[in-house]
Amino acid sequence: MIVYKAIYNVSGIPDPFREIKKTYTARLLSLYPDLKKKIVSSDDPLYTALKFAAFGNAIDLGADPDFDLEKELADLYTKDFDLCEYEAFKNALNNADKILYIADNAGETVFDRLLIEQLKKPVQYAVRSRPIINDATIEDADDAGIGEVAEIVSSGCDAPGTILKLCSEKFKKIFTETDMIISKGQGNYETLSNQNRPIFFLLKVKCPVIARHINIRAESIILISSSAA
Repeated sequence: MIVYKAIYNVSGIPDPFREIKKTYTARLLSLYPDLKKKIVSSDDPLYTALKFAAFGNAIDLGADPDFDLEKELADLYTKDFDLCEYEAFKNALNNADKILYIADNAGETVFDRLLIEQLKKPVQYAVRSRPIINDATIEDADDAGIGEVAEIVSSGCDAPGTILKLCSEKFKKIFTETDMIISKGQGNYETLSNQNRPIFFLLKVKCPVIARHINIRAESIILISSSAA
């Protein structure tokens, strides 16, 4: 985080990834009608939307500057979760009145929108307070049409994760009072996996340290609950 802030200060560019974030979002929005059709026509639309959102988490220029979007899109239709606590997720969803969805990267926000549409519950969608790498901000969420399906809120944190002591009081209140939390991405997993809250972590495991912590191979696509974190 310190390194990226130093780059921003020296370059004078507050959001160096802005254009590529918009490019990825526009590309995925062009696929939105087809992706939605595949979800709603599948045997289990909620599961399919979860899988798509998890695979969307591969969009991470901080972890992989050579990221190939088209290759990941090909995997979307041929691969499945490596670990998925789907029954626990459905039970929590059925009992939840309010959901907090913590975003990760821009671009995958389009997949998040598709998943939120299948949750069929009121959702607050939390993004970074300022640009950091290609993490989603309010502008990025708006670009993806998230405002049509959820209330967009800022976490108040400008780190590549959700460090609660750096978050706003408003966000901490939402985090404490919501019935269910969906946490996207490895950065959010790293910063929230020790929290005693009803959290479901939806992500692609991108480094061996986190893979060892979860006891799964790197590059795995997972949905796990905080009780298993």
